[in-house]
Amino acid sequence: MIIQLLNRLKADKYFFTVLIILIAIAFIIVNSFLSSGNLKTKDNVVTIYYVDHISHAHRKIIDMFNQKYAGQIHVEAINLPFDKFSTNERKELLARYLKSKSDRIDVFAVDQIWVPRFAKWGAPLDKYFSKDDTGQFLEKACESCYYHDSLAALPLYIDASITIARKDILLKYPHGDKIIEELEKGITWERLIKLHSELKPPNPFYEFQAQDYEGLNCLFTELVASQDASYISGDSLNLIGNPAVKKSVQLLVDLVNKYHISPKEVTNFQENESFRHFINNNGVFVRAWPSVYGNDDKVFPGFSKIRPNLILAPNPYFEGHKQVAILGGWNLMIAKNSQKLPEAIKFLKFVASEESQKVMFEEGLYLPILKQIYQDKSFTAKYPNLKFFKEYIKHGVPRPFLSEYTAMSDVLTSYLHAAINRDISVDNALRFATQKSHFNHLLLK
Repeated sequence: MIIQLLNRLKADKYFFTVLIILIAIAFIIVNSFLSSGNLKTKDNVVTIYYVDHISHAHRKIIDMFNQKYAGQIHVEAINLPFDKFSTNERKELLARYLKSKSDRIDVFAVDQIWVPRFAKWGAPLDKYFSKDDTGQFLEKACESCYYHDSLAALPLYIDASITIARKDILLKYPHGDKIIEELEKGITWERLIKLHSELKPPNPFYEFQAQDYEGLNCLFTELVASQDASYISGDSLNLIGNPAVKKSVQLLVDLVNKYHISPKEVTNFQENESFRHFINNNGVFVRAWPSVYGNDDKVFPGFSKIRPNLILAPNPYFEGHKQVAILGGWNLMIAKNSQKLPEAIKFLKFVASEESQKVMFEEGLYLPILKQIYQDKSFTAKYPNLKFFKEYIKHGVPRPFLSEYTAMSDVLTSYLHAAINRDISVDNALRFATQKSHFNHLLLK
């Protein structure tokens, strides 16, 4: 009965979420069109409509492009900010809009793991980008852009999950400098738990994102991968009788409920909420993405005060196993029904240029997708963090690249969230997630 109730509430949640975001996107698009003056081109200027989270860095490269192509092409941004729309909401919103076969969206951003799902709504890009072009990209950034050996997207930026720590707080403890050295090399979960027991901090020690959404599955996938294991068998979930899976889920449950290393509030957190809580409550560690570091006090009040004391470090890993980081990042796709393909191609090429990629990093700490930037000695001397990320990305592992991955992830994260909340046991979470994913798979077939 408990599981049935959880599933019913989840279904209702998605119904109202989808309804709200559809109304919101309709308003945003209509308002964008009206504010730009006319749906038709004016004075022979072709207007491209680009849907993404438009940060300050995004806005700067859009302005650069518009200035370069003034009188020819104009990019009109449709902003879906992360503080208003979760990744799950953006995914459903875009899918429903593209299903309508409208030609109003020209370029849109996708989480790299969405490419298999969105490929049917995107224009193939192979003939516009040669192997020499794609060979300039980091392999780990480019591999997510292919579907069935066809180039379906172009990388915008790459991400690799990290741990951010407060150096000033750690230095207040005995041997704080040694702890920082350990952290920068990479520490185990077992060591982190022991540190919490030894230091007994009054403030939140380790914060992560445990809301029912894709970010939780990123952490889970990372934990399983660090044990050289997988939770996917063929195109189905492999959860029952999988020791690495059970160990990973049990850790997430125990961080909150047994060791109390993480506050109970993490079950309500996505990225922005966890970082705000970390700032406001003087947290010691927080799981994050590099791009969060590129924000300012408008997004995270009080951030500028603690920024000088932050350390970027590898994520914890299980003792006796390897250090890994889950890969993230966003790719750009061109809508199949766009009537402005040549102009959209020019925009994608501009975004992938060295000039634009450097601006994205300088303005928002979005990790570049071009190899040459990591080899640019003058640029890396100016931004030493790039040297860290160049090596760290090598530890990166992708999420399963399957057309039905997002549906599997939705099922899995709902039960992971319930287990961390102690609504159900770890064993039941794995059993019910497996059963439901197999049922959904049959329906999709």
